[in-house]
Amino acid sequence: MPELLTELDVAEAFRVVDLAGVLCNGMIGALIARQRRFDLVGLMVLGILSGLAGGVLRDVLINIGQPVAITDPSYLVTAIVGVLIAVVFRIEGRRWRWPLTVIDALAVGCWAATGTIKAQAAGLDWLPSLLLGVLTAVGGGMLRDIAIGQVPSVLGGNTLYATAAAAASATILIIPAAARDTWGMAAGIAIGGGLTLLARRLGWSLPVTDPETGVTLSRRQLRVLIRRSERAGARKAGFTVLRGPDQPDRDDD
Repeated sequence: MPELLTELDVAEAFRVVDLAGVLCNGMIGALIARQRRFDLVGLMVLGILSGLAGGVLRDVLINIGQPVAITDPSYLVTAIVGVLIAVVFRIEGRRWRWPLTVIDALAVGCWAATGTIKAQAAGLDWLPSLLLGVLTAVGGGMLRDIAIGQVPSVLGGNTLYATAAAAASATILIIPAAARDTWGMAAGIAIGGGLTLLARRLGWSLPVTDPETGVTLSRRQLRVLIRRSERAGARKAGFTVLRGPDQPDRDDD
């Protein structure tokens, strides 16, 4: 019985972190909508997307039944409460920023770990399990950014977020299956959340590509490549490419 009570207490603690992340991201989504002068419907949509979309995407892709965010009313209610908090209170300054940052960071680890555990339980291999763990953590933010016509911040130029989710997911994968629901979740939350907080504190980010580097083709070079591709496709299909008098049979003209 003590062991059962311990397992229940641990599961409840992880659920608190999970719902706290939903609340936090619901508030963040509503704040972004508020800055863009959306109405109440816009605030609700953006807040719910931010808080729940990652888990919904995960459950749909795994195909294990109806998403938990729909079958368990506490998730939707928590996201709506987060939106209402952002509507009623003026959320700004250090008093709000750091609690939201810490809760969001812990949610990254929790959601990535949960997504990975569910993917493994569904019989998926390690790589799709890792990807679904990351998607669970960052999917809501990505859809929120897309909904407002913005390139998702997770795609680059910001402090580590998807990388922290991947670290939490990888942690789950290297821990024995029997311990994943307890010690695995705790380790995932600690590593994912800790890395997220360190990245924000120290300004860590992945290197971005330089638009000035790489291969640049002129218009003439691009036309040559297109003609080569057309000829190769025609030869493969058994046709002959007809050329006019102004199209000599060479590729370096």
